[in-house]
Amino acid sequence: MLQVSNYLHSTQASTIMRPMTPTMIPGSDSRDRILEAAARVYAQYGFRGATTRLIAQEASVNEVTLFRLFGSKAQLFDELLHKQLHASNVPVLPKEPGDPEVELIEWCAVLLAQMRASRSFLRKMIGETEERPEAARSACIGPHVAAESLERYVTRLRARGLADPDADMRTAISMFMSALFGDVMVRDAMDEHFFPEPVEDAPARYVMAFLRAAGVTVAPAPARNSNRSSSR
Repeated sequence: MLQVSNYLHSTQASTIMRPMTPTMIPGSDSRDRILEAAARVYAQYGFRGATTRLIAQEASVNEVTLFRLFGSKAQLFDELLHKQLHASNVPVLPKEPGDPEVELIEWCAVLLAQMRASRSFLRKMIGETEERPEAARSACIGPHVAAESLERYVTRLRARGLADPDADMRTAISMFMSALFGDVMVRDAMDEHFFPEPVEDAPARYVMAFLRAAGVTVAPAPARNSNRSSSR
């Protein structure tokens, strides 16, 4: 597995269901616990299947507490989506580019891992686009922020003369992010030859295709190794 550099910091939201064993918890913890429980139940059952009874049981509170704090199931999920929107963390690309190939592969690996950790949640949100379009918009906020970060990074590469200023950067980024999103959402449902294999090689394969499309200059491997040795 790839080792991630210190400048890459991200958190991953777990959507794995835990055993539903009610216990008493302090009232001050109830709101956050209910929101966390709602995310786990929603990831498994979707909006219609995520009943307030199941959410309360998973959060170890009674339904009275849930309604007292949130008013209704709809208001609970509105707050959950708002929380997801503002808690969306993506790995950080360095402000000063060094080795674009290495930096982008590491960044892509972390981003893919983060998105895969929330795959069940994302699938439910995308699947309810027609009924709850705000959910689909929330599902896309992470990839959108990542795309903006990538655009800033490539702009800095252009300023250094390391990327072709005439390349269609927007289209290259769109294709790159769409490939990542598709990998996360449907890899397990597609033919094994549809996405890069093995899965561990996917970040490098996606990044190399993106670098060519974006006109980014990549130093030969010996040159990169020499640069690393001289910097030590």
